[in-house]
Amino acid sequence: MAALDSSIVVVGLPTVLKDVNATLVHGIWIVTGYRLMLTILLVAIGRVADMLGRVRLYNVGFAVFTLGSALCGVSQSGEQLVAFRFIQGLGGALLAVNSVAIVTDAFPPDELGKGIGINFAAFNFGSVVGYTVSGVMIGLFGWRSLFLVNVPIGVFGTLWSYKRLSETRGRRLEEKFDYPGAILYASGLSVILFALTVGDPVSPLNSMLLVAGVSLLVIFAQVERRSEQPVLDPALFKIRVFTAGNISSLLNSLAFNALPFILTLYFQLVRFYEPLTTGLLLIPMEVAVLLVGPLSGRLSDKYGARGLCSLGLLLNSGALFWFSRLSPGSPQGVILSGLLLAGIGRGLFGSPNASSIMGSVPAERRGVANGVRTTLINTASSASLPLTLVLMTLGMPYERLSQLTGGDQLAGAAEQSAFLAALQSALLLLGLITALAIIPSLLRGPRRGVGGTRRAEP
Repeated sequence: MAALDSSIVVVGLPTVLKDVNATLVHGIWIVTGYRLMLTILLVAIGRVADMLGRVRLYNVGFAVFTLGSALCGVSQSGEQLVAFRFIQGLGGALLAVNSVAIVTDAFPPDELGKGIGINFAAFNFGSVVGYTVSGVMIGLFGWRSLFLVNVPIGVFGTLWSYKRLSETRGRRLEEKFDYPGAILYASGLSVILFALTVGDPVSPLNSMLLVAGVSLLVIFAQVERRSEQPVLDPALFKIRVFTAGNISSLLNSLAFNALPFILTLYFQLVRFYEPLTTGLLLIPMEVAVLLVGPLSGRLSDKYGARGLCSLGLLLNSGALFWFSRLSPGSPQGVILSGLLLAGIGRGLFGSPNASSIMGSVPAERRGVANGVRTTLINTASSASLPLTLVLMTLGMPYERLSQLTGGDQLAGAAEQSAFLAALQSALLLLGLITALAIIPSLLRGPRRGVGGTRRAEP
């Protein structure tokens, strides 16, 4: 659910904006506001969860997410929908950061890949299926159903998690929360995401904001080095597996997470498909992720993560290169092959990489470790769309791209050709970024230990 609602609005955004009489700025924040909350709070929530208990915060997250979804579903203006998406994002952050930590606590080391594989398949499936579900549900029930469908599921989930989940570790109330570190981190990340997602990312104002955000994170790093109980323990990055896995994940998310968005633009603007058809065409990729994710997790328990992750990244990169050759008349078989390649690659990379990262850290730091892992993924995901638009400016002005992504149609064959060339250029460069992620993936080192155990490697 938390992953689903990070993408579910994208395909139907023009419909939503038109119905509530909202602007493109509202539209940007309807998408970005949720992801912003899901990103800036993860490390702090992970730290609090390590202190107070992961299951407690997970249960609260379900309730907050359900409330936010209901409020989004009855919104009457762009301002209301943006505000309620922030509430929904708070609940989503509480769910996302604690789910993998709970699974890691529950499974023995030699079955950790299987447990995270199932969890990661659900999260990956939710991320991608949002594009399909949105098209289908808007076509059948209207855009409000995108949010209201969460309410009965959320009520059930809240009650079920309260009854069925129990803490495996006691509270650590003697530890103190690092408020200066948390504030600096959230502020720096917020400024960076604002610079990347609102307006032209390469404008002078956004460039200054980007520098300011990075400066705040540099200050944050210095504060954390001096803190006795930091919100983000710098010692985690001395673990080679942890660092290499996160760098691979960051690069892959930055490039590969833009693919559904790019395909949505291609289907709707170049092929003139409706949102419903666009959503249905993405199903093969979702099915591949769902089938391969748990299998790759089990295989990583037996063979280790390095080979599977690197192969997944290679397939992801190949899928981006494959789609860079799309034309207005590309056969459905070509599109299907690319979607299956992308889904298999994503399934092979996701759960072994998460299992490798989470299995490398001490049990008492799993909450903040998963917060770091998920924060990097969400930061890259939030930046992937602006990055794609910047790369597309190689073939088309940014102002016109903004109009097209806001609901305008291409004006004639010449502009269609220019737009497709811009898409192709972006896909090629994104494919190169994903290929670069293979390097840190290989540098994480061979699998260590016997009997399926994992050891942190400094």
